[in-house]
Amino acid sequence: MDSIALKELARAVINTEATAVTNLLSRIDDAFVAACQLILECRGRIVVLGMGKSGHIAGKIAATLASTGTPAFFVHAAEASHGDLGMITAEDVVLLLSNSGETDEVRQILPLLKRLGVSIIAMTGRPTSTLASHADVHIDVAVHAEACPLGLAPTSSTTAALVMGDALAVSLLESRGFTAQDFARSHPAGQLGKRLLLHIHDIMHSGDQIPRVSSNASLSEAIVEMTKKRLGMVVITDTELKAQGVFTDGDLRRALEHAVDPHKTAVGEVMTPNGRSIHSGALAVEAVKLLQQYKIQGLLVVDDDNRLQGVLNFNDLLQAGVI
Repeated sequence: MDSIALKELARAVINTEATAVTNLLSRIDDAFVAACQLILECRGRIVVLGMGKSGHIAGKIAATLASTGTPAFFVHAAEASHGDLGMITAEDVVLLLSNSGETDEVRQILPLLKRLGVSIIAMTGRPTSTLASHADVHIDVAVHAEACPLGLAPTSSTTAALVMGDALAVSLLESRGFTAQDFARSHPAGQLGKRLLLHIHDIMHSGDQIPRVSSNASLSEAIVEMTKKRLGMVVITDTELKAQGVFTDGDLRRALEHAVDPHKTAVGEVMTPNGRSIHSGALAVEAVKLLQQYKIQGLLVVDDDNRLQGVLNFNDLLQAGVI
């Protein structure tokens, strides 16, 4: 098969699946709303079940629901008949996925779910199927054709179910008033979680780690301290630890350009007065904005009285995953 034929086949697959997704627009109906209401009123968890490829899609839907404010988990339909039904309680809502609506492993547990008294949402491609007829709510995800040229491999049908699952999750997210901060709390290891949950006090250098000299120190003393702490800066403070200024690598280069004698010059004469600062309780992402806004490499961390509490630089934010 030549490259032209391969490209044509790939485009045909994408067009077929795109059509299947577009056709879902007409299925956002009262049944979809009823499914959302059942889930919003659920006092337990959303249990998503499926077999085969539908099982894989069910697992992804459960994960998406769980990460967007709707507690959910996946149960393999075959394992449900061998003990995993014990995970389901009467307060749960069960979302069953089956394109045919006749999957044996799913049909076998229907009577048990009915006896348990859980609400059932079925997502199938056949509104007249066993699953659809026994569910409290049925969401139609039928497709005209699979993208597979044999019409056998689940392709368009699984894509349609996946997209409908996303539509459910996002609609529920908005209904619950789920925020970016809520999302971060369930994704603490991700970059978004770090940007929204990490505070300055979590990553700043404090105590003996702070490169600091007194206001009457010589430039050479400041250079020694800056070299020792390896943060590219040194903070100049008074006797009450109030920040008076900062001396950076850039300040050092400029001082040397003017042939300043480091042993005879006080660091206060060549420092940058005050310096950009931030409070320890601020979010780390706010430090990123300041560094970018003023095109600087480091920040002082001070309290309300301008007393030095710590320092941080660009590398600290980078290593913490905030950038």
